[in-house]
Amino acid sequence: MKTLNEHLKTKTFKNVYLLYGDEAYLRNQYRDKLKKAMINEGDTMNFSCFEGKGIDEKELTAMADTVPFFSDYRLIIVENSGFFKTSGHETLAEYMKHIPETTCIVFVESEVDKRSKLFKAVSSTGYAANLTMPGDKQLMLWLGGIVKRENKLIQEQTMQYFLQLVEHDMNGMRQEMEKLICYVGHRQVIEKADVDAVCCVFVENKVFDMISAVAEKNQKRAMQLYDDLVALKEPPMRILYLMIKQFNTLYEVRDLAVKGYPASAIVEKTAIRDFIVKRNISLGRHFEITALREAVAYGTELEEEIKTGRITDRLAVELMIQKYSRA
Repeated sequence: MKTLNEHLKTKTFKNVYLLYGDEAYLRNQYRDKLKKAMINEGDTMNFSCFEGKGIDEKELTAMADTVPFFSDYRLIIVENSGFFKTSGHETLAEYMKHIPETTCIVFVESEVDKRSKLFKAVSSTGYAANLTMPGDKQLMLWLGGIVKRENKLIQEQTMQYFLQLVEHDMNGMRQEMEKLICYVGHRQVIEKADVDAVCCVFVENKVFDMISAVAEKNQKRAMQLYDDLVALKEPPMRILYLMIKQFNTLYEVRDLAVKGYPASAIVEKTAIRDFIVKRNISLGRHFEITALREAVAYGTELEEEIKTGRITDRLAVELMIQKYSRA
């Protein structure tokens, strides 16, 4: 992001950009920033957009070769093309070396194969930006900016609590924060109670609480949490999947922690968010590494038994809870 921001600040642009990664909010934000910087609002003569699979590469390159009309740039945005996930596209990859100086092509893709010729061509000729979820400090600064613009205040502890509850993507975070700001009305300070009253509780947090109860050998509490999820119409099969995922995360984090890695290094190696690593380090101490590995394997076996009709999905979750919450 630092490089993109520098290009926008100095208005010194490459002829081709690839915006990719798992954070849609950032991909769309930088797509729009590049468009605003290069093309005047309402200028349809010098702006084109291609979207989806099946884009005609010849039509795309022909448009790119067209000289801009009373403008410094011709901008072409290509979204969700799938060009970077499949082999081939050698002609388009070669064209990246010959884009006219007055043309800029911006590819916006959720998935890419870094081994592809097109990815390598864009990286060599232009700039490929991997836009992923920022760390908690950056997220707090970003969300704090949203709060400040509305003349509201939120304490750091409340912000950390908010981050633990909301959906793990920036669009979801922004929407939940906007709901909070509306909810407090004329009050200036956003409190923890406001977060509890307004924000959607992320299902994975409920599952984390379930595993915490299992770790404490509190079978009754774990079953209550499971019943709460079922009452909220959460499919038992998805709950089982999230339980296996949580045990696997615990295994990854616990394994690295035992090997002596600090939390910051575990965040870097696993690409798991800061606060998730920290709470998993704490919870992981309740389990032996072999038990965590076994739990993942057992959950996978239960999934297979559900698919073959030997047990129901609801029973599978109950068996998982009972097995690992026995005193």
